[in-house]
Amino acid sequence: MNKTELIEKIAAAAGLTKVDAKKALDATTAAIKDALVAGDKVALVGFGTFAVNEKPAREGINPATKQKIQIAAKKVAKFKAGAELAEAVNK
Repeated sequence: MNKTELIEKIAAAAGLTKVDAKKALDATTAAIKDALVAGDKVALVGFGTFAVNEKPAREGINPATKQKIQIAAKKVAKFKAGAELAEAVNK
């Protein structure tokens, strides 16, 4: 499912126009992004939790040259499915 299809589903389920559903989806994703950038986590009970995880710097190998390289530390967004979502997916 892509963004357009998701907007259509939201519009149909909530009785909104596609324009309003797009605004709602964009506002939701922006709010989640802003919270993650600020270092907060977003917990949607029954759905899951969005959080930021820090990966430390590490040493890797360039597969083309077999030379060792240093991989910088970085922050990554992660999602952990809630119990209800995990159960629904596993039915």
